[in-house]
Order: sequence, then C-alpha cells, then structure tokens
Amino acid sequence: MKTILAAYSGVLKGTGSSILSALQDLPSAFWPCRSKMEKHLQVISVLQWVISFLALGAACTLLLLYMFCTDCWVIAAMYIAWLIVDWNTPKQGGRRSSWVRNWTVWTYFRDYFPIRLIKTHNLLPSRNYIFGYHPHGIFCFGAFCNFGTEATGFSKKFPGIKPSLATLAGNFRFPILRDYLMSGGICPVNRNSIDYLLTRNGTGNAVVIVVGGAAESLQCAPGMNSVTLKNRKGFVKLALQKGSDLVPVYSFGENEAYKQVIFEEGTYWRSLQKKFQKILGFAPCLFHGCGLFFGNSWGIVPYSKPITTIVGEPITVPKIEDPTDEIVDMYHEMYITSLECLFDKYKTRFGLKETDSLYIN
Repeated sequence: MKTILAAYSGVLKGTGSSILSALQDLPSAFWPCRSKMEKHLQVISVLQWVISFLALGAACTLLLLYMFCTDCWVIAAMYIAWLIVDWNTPKQGGRRSSWVRNWTVWTYFRDYFPIRLIKTHNLLPSRNYIFGYHPHGIFCFGAFCNFGTEATGFSKKFPGIKPSLATLAGNFRFPILRDYLMSGGICPVNRNSIDYLLTRNGTGNAVVIVVGGAAESLQCAPGMNSVTLKNRKGFVKLALQKGSDLVPVYSFGENEAYKQVIFEEGTYWRSLQKKFQKILGFAPCLFHGCGLFFGNSWGIVPYSKPITTIVGEPITVPKIEDPTDEIVDMYHEMYITSLECLFDKYKTRFGLKETDSLYIN
C-alpha cells in the first residue's frame, strides 16, 4: 500500500524521475520491468501529441458548444469572452511558457524515436533568423521536439536565441488547442505574426518555417529524400525585407516516422488532396504507423526511427525593403546550395549512401 501511495505522490509532483522511481517500487504484478515502463511512457507521450494535434481543437469546440446547453454555460460564455479579447495574441508573439516547454513528457517524446539536435555553427543573439526546416514529414516531429520544447536543449545549444515554430494559422482558431500551441512558442505562419517576431520583438528571434508545407507532406515516405523548394521564395524575400539571416535545417529520419500511400499526379485522389489543400491549408494524407499494442500491426503511433536535426550555417542577409526578383533569386540559390551541402556532409552519418542525393522539387 505504501508503494502505491508513493507512486501516486510521484504523479502529483509531476517529475519524470519521481514517477518512474515510484512506479518501479510497485510489485512486479503491476509493472514487469523499468525498460518496459519507460517504453510505455514514451508511446503515451507521442500518442498524446498526435491525438492533440488531430482532435483536440475539434473536441474542445464541441465541448464548448455542449456546455452552452448545460448549467455550465456561464463558464463557456466567460471563455468565449476571453477568447475574443485574446484573439490577436498569437499574431503578437504568442504566450510561451518555459514551464510547459520543459515538461518531462517531452523527454519521453524525444527518447521514443529518439530525436537529436546537432549544432554546426554559433548564432548571434544580436541577429534575427529564419530557419527553413526540411522535410515536412507527416507531423513534423523533429521540428516540434527541437523548437517547440526544450527536450533536446535548444536554449543551451543556442544561448540567447528564442525559437518560434510556425504552423497553420487555422490551428489558432480552436479553443484550448491555441493555448497549448502558444505555450510551446508556436506561432501562426502568416505575415502579421512573422513580421511582429522579426521587427517588434527585439533580436535573438528564430522563426522556424517548414518551407515545403502541405505540398511536401504528400510526397513524404520512408527512403524519400526530396524537398519542395524550387518555387518557394517567399521566405527568402521576407528575410531580405527584415534583414534576418537564413538558416537551412535538415532532419534525417523525418520521413521514416510513417508509411504513406502516395497517389500519382493526375489521379482522382491526388486532385482531391490538392482541393482540400487549397480550401483548408493542409492536405489529408493516407498514412499509417504501428499499432498501440502490437508493433507489427497498423495504427497512428509513429515508427520509432531516429530523427536527427542538423542546424546549418547561417547565410548573412542584408536588409532590403523592396528587393528585386534578381536579388531574391540569388539568395534563394544560395540557400538551396547551402541546404544541399548540409545534406551531403551529414548523409552518410545517418544511414544514407554516398550516392544518395537530395531532390529539389
């Protein structure tokens, strides 16, 4: 009984070590071994993020509507009133929480794959940066873990730099989900939000943009080394207008997390995906990972494949308020060359062959 109370006490305290040590003291009938317990916690930590991203916004919206039909309608009304007042906060730097970014659950999230962050060059706190993240994958696990949490030690590796991962603006229209995202320093990927971070929030800001977006997610599958970048020049023009340095970032293993059915161009299903992309801003993908209880079954739990994120050398960008197309093209080519060099330098260290190439679409 004492060991059960100790476990309960550990959960209330909320520290990973206290939870795990307390659970380890339970009789073997409860938990067979420490390694299995750690693996279960890792799966749960990843699954909660996947489910939160897929369903938290819709579930909380329905719950809020239901509350208006109950005696709790006052609570729902108060939240709606606060939501109206707080509506523009995501566009104005958000509301990050160091406490949430340092939750123990994110270390279990990191260790499930595992996810690593590798620094290649120092970044100056006196500058602002735009990180171009590649590839998108299905859920951008590497981007979220490295830049939306402190699980891989971003702040220690890049002191004085504050990362803001940009995602679909539509996510910030959902109750509760918007606050969950903002607590990790996640912001809408729109002009107003990025302008604020790069011009009205001082220096030492790093806006992380998943450049390939929804279009790139339709092409991700294990073994694929391609990025959607050839015609993506908006982030380069923005960097020039704000005088923010460009930093290429590549995650080896991001595409290994799920298997996806990729429809060929011109087919009915591919055209349907593109229509959804234009309307909703994201493309529905037909993908699967492994099952929750059996590794050889299908499910939404991602495969535990290593993801290693390499932050490349910054490209110094001058401030030009109205850059010409020629200047944008020049820096865009510089960025592509830098990304290709980053890929070629590290590819053999993370399971790829010397002959493997990065395809720019």
